[in-house]
Amino acid sequence: MTNLSSWVEIACDESGFSGTNLLDPASPVITHASVDLAVPTAAEMVAVLRPRLRRRTEYKSNQLLRPEQRSELEWFLTTLRGHAHVHVIDKTRYVAARVLELFTGEPSYGDGTSLARDHTDAVLALQHRTGFLAAFVDLTRTKRLRLIDHAAVDRFLATMPSDVPALREVTRAQVEDLLVRLIDDDPVIPPPLEPMVPALAETVLFWSAGQQSVAVVHDEQSALTRHRIARLRTYLAEAVFPAPPPLLSLTQVDSKADPRVQVADLLAGIARRLTTGPIPEPSELLDPYLQECAATKSSQVWLPTSAPDSVRLPPAR
Repeated sequence: MTNLSSWVEIACDESGFSGTNLLDPASPVITHASVDLAVPTAAEMVAVLRPRLRRRTEYKSNQLLRPEQRSELEWFLTTLRGHAHVHVIDKTRYVAARVLELFTGEPSYGDGTSLARDHTDAVLALQHRTGFLAAFVDLTRTKRLRLIDHAAVDRFLATMPSDVPALREVTRAQVEDLLVRLIDDDPVIPPPLEPMVPALAETVLFWSAGQQSVAVVHDEQSALTRHRIARLRTYLAEAVFPAPPPLLSLTQVDSKADPRVQVADLLAGIARRLTTGPIPEPSELLDPYLQECAATKSSQVWLPTSAPDSVRLPPAR
């Protein structure tokens, strides 16, 4: 029986999610940020930042990354130490891993997470095969299909690399069988082009740490449907048993209505831009805040350092 007294509530948001357009070189990563702040604390952080704007609009991460906002950026990151987590997904590696997980075994809701089978070597071999990966994305984009797209199957098989041992036994019959399951919305198969599902799983596993359950408050995301969350909750509970079930609940909210989600949104945007953009001294900004851990099958996880004893607010401009 789950001990519901051992749980934590976190608020989450993402940056860089572009639907099924996962191979856009201009947007190579998705960041999924989470915080365990109390509502009043998050509201105070937002209130501190808002007066720094000349116009009273929603504060966005690109504003915090301007050179003149450096002290505010440092204050924001320092304040969150010990109370935040960022999960970073490389979209190209994510797509490569989905190919392997769909065609070399039975798909599961652990795919794309640290609980999945290790396909590291094959992912590295596939991540630069952009033509093949694009054919896979076209193949599995089945949302409005009712019949198999045989032309998409032809392109996928024609571009399949012959030098990746894990894919040598893939047959047309196997591909078409999988497509039928996707078209029929087989609930056992996680959506192959929805990285938000494994991102949520990894975030929950981090905060759970085998010790507690996690209640999630999340910005509204169409990918996080009720039946997918139910499947994910069941999978994670079975995967970590006898530890507490990692995912206790998920509530989706409008980010404007919850300051904790607003803080997570800022953190997600900052982390995405500092990992992909030409921001001055990115290492100096990130190293005191985030500690790089080993990459999972298709993503990288950063963990926060300890919280400081005190925080000094930056002076208003």
